[in-house]
Amino acid sequence: QVQVVESGGGLVQPGGSLRLSCAASGFTFSSLPMSWVRQAPGKGLEWVSSITNRGGLTAYADSVKGRFTISRDNAKNTLYLRLNSLKPEDTAMYYCAADPGGRCELPDFAYWGQGAQVTVSS
Repeated sequence: QVQVVESGGGLVQPGGSLRLSCAASGFTFSSLPMSWVRQAPGKGLEWVSSITNRGGLTAYADSVKGRFTISRDNAKNTLYLRLNSLKPEDTAMYYCAADPGGRCELPDFAYWGQGAQVTVSS
């Protein structure tokens, strides 16, 4: 049974920070690249960041580069996203997903979580 559970979301003021966690089970987490994807209200899915299976390489969308940091702990089957310098436009549901193809292409993603809501507002 595959299970992917995001946590750590919440309400934060502009300029603030959060750390999201994604706990995975039911598949070989350590063998797969993983990604974060977000969906802002009324908008489509937007790829945010990806990380290789061992965590050696990372990639970020231009909209978050320099502010967000992706990481993973394979011993804990957990993916993380550190969100710094948050802006109101970062408000979205943030999803964790596996990227079996390692190409950061949304149609290929699998094992989606239920999402964690991040709201940036003063």
